[in-house]
Amino acid sequence: MSKRKRYLYLNIVGLVCVGFALASCVSQKKVTYFQAGEPGKDKQSIDSCEKYIATIQPGDILSILVSSISPEASAMFNPYLPFSTNITSQQTVQSNSPGPATGYLVNEAGDITIPLIGKLKVAGFTTTEVTGRITAQLNKYLEQPTVNVRILNFKISVLGEVSRPAVYTIPNEQVTLPEAIAMAGDLTIYGKRDNILLIRETAGKKQFNRIDLTKRDVFRSPCYYLKTNDVIYVEPTKSKATARDRSVQLAPMILSGLSLLTVILVNLAK
Repeated sequence: MSKRKRYLYLNIVGLVCVGFALASCVSQKKVTYFQAGEPGKDKQSIDSCEKYIATIQPGDILSILVSSISPEASAMFNPYLPFSTNITSQQTVQSNSPGPATGYLVNEAGDITIPLIGKLKVAGFTTTEVTGRITAQLNKYLEQPTVNVRILNFKISVLGEVSRPAVYTIPNEQVTLPEAIAMAGDLTIYGKRDNILLIRETAGKKQFNRIDLTKRDVFRSPCYYLKTNDVIYVEPTKSKATARDRSVQLAPMILSGLSLLTVILVNLAK
């Protein structure tokens, strides 16, 4: 093959490679989280939003574990097995494969019934407040009682363009939006990072909130801390919606291009 033919051949191959590279490029700005400032000179400080503390609501399931100097006396206050004795505050459990959430069900009036103590109003209180109220009542029956109260069904849902869409149970009753996305394996390359939809129920009404993860304002957003039953939906980009159609459309063009390239190379080799 002459130098001229070899040069032409290399140019053709180079153009084909450049075409494929340009077709697959994704703007970095569209996929980078929390953008601000110049690279290497970013020292911005942002006040985060107020920390969310969960309150007990009707329909919640409470784990109430009681212990004291006398295990036999404490046993009557523990009619339910805990959801899990091995879950730490740093662990999360997917609700598509949990064990049974046994515990005290908060009724529509916001009450639970505890042996000897009787009916106790818990709705609207935090687990810390309920712990103190139960402990005060148990001082009548137990010596040095210790109480541990937890909400077993604090859960969130993550749907759409994430690696692991699922319903997640949060043992420590507190989770942020970035943590929830991390639990779901992060967004796929097709997920809209600048238009996350968060659906939240407040006072019997559904609220639809839009969040831009590419901006740092998310740390000041009331949606930064998630509440129980929040639903996070990640919309697909237009490229995802057209990816399959484009592949079908490009297939004949690519085959035609390869055929043309083959013909050119055959002619060059003569």
